[in-house]
Amino acid sequence: MTSSDPRWQPEKPLTVAGLSESELLERIFPRLNRGTAGGTAVLLGPGDDAAIVGAPDGRTVLSIDTLVADQDFRLRWNNGYRTSGYDVGWKAAAQNLSDINAMGARPTSLVVSLTMPPETLVSWVEDFADGLTAGLRGLGAPDCAVAGGDLGRGRELAVSVAILGTLDGKEPVLRSGARPGDTLALAGTVGRAAAGLALLESATDFRALGSGARALMDTQCRPAPPLAAGPLAREAGATAMMDISDGLVRDGNRLAAASRAVLNLDTAALKELCVPLLPASDLLGTDPMAWVLGGGEDHGLLATFPAGLQLPPGFTAIGSVTASAATGSTGVTIAGRPADTVGWDHFAD
Repeated sequence: MTSSDPRWQPEKPLTVAGLSESELLERIFPRLNRGTAGGTAVLLGPGDDAAIVGAPDGRTVLSIDTLVADQDFRLRWNNGYRTSGYDVGWKAAAQNLSDINAMGARPTSLVVSLTMPPETLVSWVEDFADGLTAGLRGLGAPDCAVAGGDLGRGRELAVSVAILGTLDGKEPVLRSGARPGDTLALAGTVGRAAAGLALLESATDFRALGSGARALMDTQCRPAPPLAAGPLAREAGATAMMDISDGLVRDGNRLAAASRAVLNLDTAALKELCVPLLPASDLLGTDPMAWVLGGGEDHGLLATFPAGLQLPPGFTAIGSVTASAATGSTGVTIAGRPADTVGWDHFAD
């Protein structure tokens, strides 16, 4: 039959409402990362009521993050781009891997909870599983195995990932160890995901974007945290470290408060961080410094190191740590002046 034949009917895309949970799981399981041979900490994976995960270090590093449609991503953006399941799977992997990385730890396993409206396409769920696996492998965590999870039905599409990691017998790097005189350094990027978000929300068709602007958009959809940098910073003697998920100033304030210190940002270093953002700022007429200081979701690392110490590969100095004022106040300054950029707040924004 052909499309002109009245008996021909186009096949409707399969939705999750058309499959049982077992049938959907049969499509997902083969796509999930099981860890490399001999490298996984998962002793018992998907199939039972709970997974069993080894903890050879005797300690477990644990974090959890959630992505909700229309809060953390849109299925269709104003510029015409459609968020794929692959995008969401990759981003879920990236943001959770980054939290483990910020402790100087190594990710070992994770569990995933996926809540879906009944009209969600099965192909979208399969793409999500592919993106999650590609994120784990592509970002440099092939040993981090998917140990299990949960599927549920709901009004909103939402993904929650709980991730486990190991310190491999080492001590964690906390937010609270920065000391006056330390060098403040950055690994990865800042501002690029925020510039990408502005492009996604703009009226400029994404297909018309140049390569520089498109790369910024891709950073928002599929961030690339520097996973090798966390353990390297720990080994090099980092005194404090954290993931930059909500903006350089907002997260810097958190590190400063935990360390009872002041982080002073260098203006020349900040200007250098603006340069990759020019394709978006020129197009949208936005000051790129606002993205550098307030934009989140690149998932770079902010760390402090003893003065004079050679920074490990991947880190660039962007300022220094100074003693808090006589009043005991802490925070972030730029060339000695208070930084007033707010950054991202999950409840206020």
